[in-house]
Amino acid sequence: MSSRLPAFLRPLLQMGLIPQITIGIVAGILLAIIAPEAARSVSLLGQLFISALTAVAPILVFVLVASAIAAHQKGQPTHIRGVLLLYVVGTLLAAVVAVVASFVFPSELALEVPEVTGNPPGSIVEILQNLVLSVVTNPVTALMDANFIAILAWAIGLGLMLRQSGDATRSVLNDLSDAVSGIVKVVIRLAPLGIFGLVANTLAESGVAALLEYGHLLAVIVGCMLFVALVTNPLIVFAYTRRNPYPLVFTCLRGSAITAFFTRSSAANIPVNLNLCERLKLDPDTYAISIPLGATINMAGAAITISVITLATAHTLGIPVDLPTALLLCVVSAVAACGVSGVAGGSLLLIPLATSLFGISAEVAMQAVAIGFVISVVQDSTETALNSSTDVLFTAAACHAAEDRV
Repeated sequence: MSSRLPAFLRPLLQMGLIPQITIGIVAGILLAIIAPEAARSVSLLGQLFISALTAVAPILVFVLVASAIAAHQKGQPTHIRGVLLLYVVGTLLAAVVAVVASFVFPSELALEVPEVTGNPPGSIVEILQNLVLSVVTNPVTALMDANFIAILAWAIGLGLMLRQSGDATRSVLNDLSDAVSGIVKVVIRLAPLGIFGLVANTLAESGVAALLEYGHLLAVIVGCMLFVALVTNPLIVFAYTRRNPYPLVFTCLRGSAITAFFTRSSAANIPVNLNLCERLKLDPDTYAISIPLGATINMAGAAITISVITLATAHTLGIPVDLPTALLLCVVSAVAACGVSGVAGGSLLLIPLATSLFGISAEVAMQAVAIGFVISVVQDSTETALNSSTDVLFTAAACHAAEDRV
């Protein structure tokens, strides 16, 4: 079939996925600069790519987790406990980095912005309650709404019950898992075209003018996320594995962060992460659970966003922030970030909860939320890239550490 293609396309198709994605990014940027109208017209490619990933992710997670648990041999170790520990430590340290950066590089906001709609949660208890209640959602509704906490719960329950079933039943479940994984691989091969459409449309629609007014705030947020990705997370991995973390860090950034940046959806990036874990030859029993769970609760980027915008609002209003309150903000941001999936609007609508620590009114807090939506083109993309790549990084770290202990 490749012999029928034009000669100039053959080397392109023989490249790896990452070089192809890089070419798609460059082509999207050039198209948006040269022909903005044409760039808008290719947005369908991006929409189809995100829709395909989003559609396949719930059923993939459900089948993969159920199959992995049903086939799990008694006494065979998994490394979920280590992954969860890394998730908690990583999110808390990300909040600390954000608070320190906000003190060193204080930001001021222009709090005269359009109102935004939304009902932010009133307390941490409410967030965690919504998260727990989402576990017992109807399984069909969970699959339709991509509620991964409920999907995980039902898949684990089904897998445990099927461990007592016959070999034929478990073989069918395994074959179904392989079939869905095959569909995912086909979708991922289309990533260069999808990202080309996303880049072209985003630049043509938003440009950079809207971001310049809040350049300092955006620089602090993105700078914190880069610091966490390139310094804090590697230190955590080194402390846990006693290995050079950077080969693994850069592999995760290339294989996960690039697609997550442009899809802006941790859920949509689950198939990409599962595929990356398979290529890294990690323990399937571990990553089948840790990756979808991480897409729900491992939110270092959200903790950074909440902390930075909260302290920027306090600084703008001239509210002094002492050390105990700053430490409390770190804890609140980290816990709230874990419940982001249970809040419509994500991390930005958790800002009023954090600003309430400083007695800031809801009206002012929602203005800060509106500023967050203005910069969300970059903020949300970077946040998702950090969150999603960290899921794979910490899963791999836990698996490698367990291998070294054997």
